[in-house]
Amino acid sequence: MENLPNCPKCGSEYTYEDGPLLICPECAYEWSKEDAQKAEEGLVVKDAHGNILQDGDTVTIIKDLKVKGSSSVAKVGTKIKNIRLVEGDDGHNIDCKVPGIGAIKLKQEFVKKA
Repeated sequence: MENLPNCPKCGSEYTYEDGPLLICPECAYEWSKEDAQKAEEGLVVKDAHGNILQDGDTVTIIKDLKVKGSSSVAKVGTKIKNIRLVEGDDGHNIDCKVPGIGAIKLKQEFVKKA
């Protein structure tokens, strides 16, 4: 039998292969073999549309975001250059400087690759 990777979402060891996908029977998470290989290499961060992000990319905000501890709002369509990817337990995987606001952390589901 082939050794398949554990589920990246719940850690289950009972993953199985279905065509080009790997599936977890415990949490029903599905991912591709390419994603599994990239995950073994390091941190994989995808934008809201599924595009893989890398350090130095330019992204665009897709939703108005209130900045905690401030009355500022990061508006839809704001371009952010030169992002940095970090491992965040709270889901904030992007360190960046938003024009007019300053340095903040963003969640990957609120940006798209420009």
